[in-house]
Amino acid sequence: MSLKSSFLYYLVLNALISCDKKRVFDEYKTVGNGWNKDSIVSFDLPALDIKKQYNLFINIRDNNDYPFNNLFLIVNMEQPDKRTIVDTLEYQMANPDGSLLGDGFTDVKDNKLVYKERIKFTSGTYKIHIKEAVRQTGKVSGVVKLEGITDVGFRIEKIE
Repeated sequence: MSLKSSFLYYLVLNALISCDKKRVFDEYKTVGNGWNKDSIVSFDLPALDIKKQYNLFINIRDNNDYPFNNLFLIVNMEQPDKRTIVDTLEYQMANPDGSLLGDGFTDVKDNKLVYKERIKFTSGTYKIHIKEAVRQTGKVSGVVKLEGITDVGFRIEKIE
């Protein structure tokens, strides 16, 4: 590899790494070509600095097969003392014209959804469990397979 191409490689790699200085944890798990209502996506969080605050995000990757405007999630955060915090969340996933929200140049969109802001952790192990809770209008039972969702992720960013 020539000196010029090595320098260019270094610049590109450095730019990619430095663009995401806030990231502490960022992981995706695939749910295939649809998210089953009984499928729980779980994440084991890394040990975090108890003196710092963090913002938490749920990342959803979807495509044009997603048939709803909103997404409902049930998120459980298991704490080190074995207590669990349960949140039922709603996110807008599409514009009024039906076009998907999120980032991406193709029909696949990435959505970075705010879960909790300015959170301080205690020492110990935390786990996150995410389950979809979408219902069709007038129906009690959930959508068995939520089409159009391909990946579910969880992200932690440090607050500087």
